[in-house]
Amino acid sequence: MASEASAIPDTAAKGRETGLPVPRFVSLKSGNARMRIGPSLDYGTKWIYVKSGLPLEITAEYDNWRQVRDSDGISGWMHRALLSSRRTAVIGPWLKQPASLHKAARESSAVSAELMARVLVHIKSCDGSWCAIDLPHQDLSGFIEQASLWGVYPGETIGD
Repeated sequence: MASEASAIPDTAAKGRETGLPVPRFVSLKSGNARMRIGPSLDYGTKWIYVKSGLPLEITAEYDNWRQVRDSDGISGWMHRALLSSRRTAVIGPWLKQPASLHKAARESSAVSAELMARVLVHIKSCDGSWCAIDLPHQDLSGFIEQASLWGVYPGETIGD
């Protein structure tokens, strides 16, 4: 998580429980995870996520609970045990055209695939403009423009 913390601008607020930047991106540790209306098991379920690895943005912390937002803007509370620091992203839901997966981190490089909106990717690294990614359960990796991803902040660097 130290590399995650250094990747977000110094202007980010610190979480009251972890001291890590808020907001920050994480991923869903497992499927069948409940998002709740409030920060306790006493609160009702707002949404059930069935796909592990989905990126979520932490927007607040309270005890062992994290207020999160998904790529559709749905917000609620999840227990920290349901979340992972592993960085993932989805191809931007706002994109009208597929996003190009390049063989190198430049626009002029060969395109190895076209990825539709909402495709889940694992982030290996980002340099602020391009991200090295791979697709879970696929033998496919390459580089994608960072602006095409939901799960990474503009200009954010990750890894390397």
